[in-house]
Amino acid sequence: MPNSSYADAAAFRAAAAEGQVGLDPDAAQAVLNKIRTGKDAVAALLDNTGFLAVSPKLGANPVGEAIATKFADRAAGMNDSYAQALRNLYTQYDDAEHAILEAMSRYDDFDASTAQSLTGQL
Repeated sequence: MPNSSYADAAAFRAAAAEGQVGLDPDAAQAVLNKIRTGKDAVAALLDNTGFLAVSPKLGANPVGEAIATKFADRAAGMNDSYAQALRNLYTQYDDAEHAILEAMSRYDDFDASTAQSLTGQL
């Protein structure tokens, strides 16, 4: 089940795609740069998760081997692993980046629509 921040990012992206929100490109650029910096950092970590799959040397006995395998799976496997957490975070950064880009591209349309709706109301 997605967490609330993931759902919020998805809702923002959907609103941007439907033209319900627009962002001033100049104002949004700083946020976009921070998102891209975070996304790049997570991508670099993901590129280096392969070393996590190496089982630690805990002894040549059934218990040591079982624990070593469990540690390696938790680090680099699926579900609740460190690597999966990084993949989830990367997806959230990617969704946020695309939502901001979409909202930036719709800014002029959104601004014109808002101005038109306010014409004659002042």
